[in-house]
Amino acid sequence: MSAAEEVIPGGGYNQVCHPGILGAKDSLPLAARHDVCVFQTEPLDADIEVVGPLEMVLYASTDGPDTDFTVKLLDCYPPNEDYPAGYALNIQDAILRARYRNRREPPEFLEPGKVYEFRITMFPTANVFKRGHRIRVDISSSNFPRFDVNPNTGEPLMANGLTRVAANPLYHDPSRPSHMLLPVIERHS
Repeated sequence: MSAAEEVIPGGGYNQVCHPGILGAKDSLPLAARHDVCVFQTEPLDADIEVVGPLEMVLYASTDGPDTDFTVKLLDCYPPNEDYPAGYALNIQDAILRARYRNRREPPEFLEPGKVYEFRITMFPTANVFKRGHRIRVDISSSNFPRFDVNPNTGEPLMANGLTRVAANPLYHDPSRPSHMLLPVIERHS
């Protein structure tokens, strides 16, 4: 299989759809999707070095008994000759299946409409976000095909007979401050 035929390329890659792969119909950036919530800085005035563990603290609710929350940390390169629309490099991503938010067993289903604090632990990373780049965080309820799809019904996974679309409001206000913890390294000149 050539690199062009890979479903999920190895390493970081540009976060755009690939027509013809797993039902994608266009080559729009993932940030253009209606089911992806995007938080992005302005272009950086100086380099920012991030080294260490990453964690997303997310306040959210759902209208069902179970759902997933996914998070991505991206380094967004400005437009250039090779990538006129810019390049959104996936630095790290992770998923949390809500029924296992506290421990693997037993599952703890959600109360529809109740706001929960979810902590999504990501693998450690090391990256210098260069001056002129943007730091972006994408939040969604799916990251298929990287992670399997949650049917959002509470049925046993991989043995479900039904699927449903979950409505998953996110909160980021003073009493529910969703945020990503980034281990920024001080740079001394």
